[in-house]
Amino acid sequence: MALKILPPGGFDFLSLGALVHRLDPGIIPFRKATQCQIHVSGGEFNVAANLSDCFGLSTGVATAMVDYPIGDLIAERVRAMGVRSFYKRFEHDGVTGPNMACVYSDQGHGVRAPVVFYNRCNEAAAKLKKGDFDWKQIMAGGLRWFHSGGIFAALSATTPDLIIEGMQAAKAAGAVVSLDLNFRAKLWQISGGLEKAQDTMRRIVANVDVLVGNEEDLQKGLGLKGPEVESKSKIDPSAFLAMMDAVAKQLPNIKIVATTLREVHTTNKHDWSAVCWVEGKTYQAPTCELGVLDRVGGGDGFAGGFFYGLMSGASPEEALRLGWAHGALLTTFPGDTTMATLHQVKDFAKGGSARIQR
Repeated sequence: MALKILPPGGFDFLSLGALVHRLDPGIIPFRKATQCQIHVSGGEFNVAANLSDCFGLSTGVATAMVDYPIGDLIAERVRAMGVRSFYKRFEHDGVTGPNMACVYSDQGHGVRAPVVFYNRCNEAAAKLKKGDFDWKQIMAGGLRWFHSGGIFAALSATTPDLIIEGMQAAKAAGAVVSLDLNFRAKLWQISGGLEKAQDTMRRIVANVDVLVGNEEDLQKGLGLKGPEVESKSKIDPSAFLAMMDAVAKQLPNIKIVATTLREVHTTNKHDWSAVCWVEGKTYQAPTCELGVLDRVGGGDGFAGGFFYGLMSGASPEEALRLGWAHGALLTTFPGDTTMATLHQVKDFAKGGSARIQR
């Protein structure tokens, strides 16, 4: 495999993105809620947290932090997951912000789907720009892997250039660079529309080795055209694999593309698989039936396990199974970050079961 991953030393993994807090009333819809749990999240941070807490890697996050109680709560959870923080700090004015973004997300139940909405008004992370982080100093001890995402890229006119700056610094340090495409139409709608999204993401992806994203991310986020393929189900990888010729031709720097495959039968019953394309070869994980407690963060759980596999020298097939297993386990816990152990992940990746462990 042409992916050159440095040996351990310094940071294993550094992510760049926005931290958020998620209010979760469980199965009660917000319009009837009387209490909520608070989960700390953010697509990029979640991967760093998973790699630290479950997989034992040395990880960090570069992000914005606001000096007020919500910021303190979030920073405490970052520390609890063992992730080292590199914060650009902002003062809160006591009234309007800047703020740490808030996500509202009930869990749904059965035939009732989860509902997610946001308050990203005056978000501190959207104010981040080139020059806010001393990448040379952060990466001075060595860095093996750098990661960012499409949601962070959509937050403002300045975040894409910061992502590119971080990626180029990581490349200079010899790190592998990955991006979760995470195309969100609502975010891009207020950030310039589809054309702006595709122009921006193509500029970023020119610096990337490993992409996480499905065929919709590739088509809408990058403007890639793929053949019309009729998938038998959401778990069928045909549509995704049909895009890989376009990836190989138009994005020759991309060595690996991976995504989860999920068929939702009810809110709590999903079929789950994953697929990856590695320099022309394709691999697919098994399909299992998930009894879902909280689906948020499953994709980041997959990315963490997959990246761990690649960094630990596993074959592409083994790495894919580790990602598939960790993503599956993550949906059985409340919140957006892992509560799984490495032993549980490896057991499930090998075909373990849910029999009681005595």
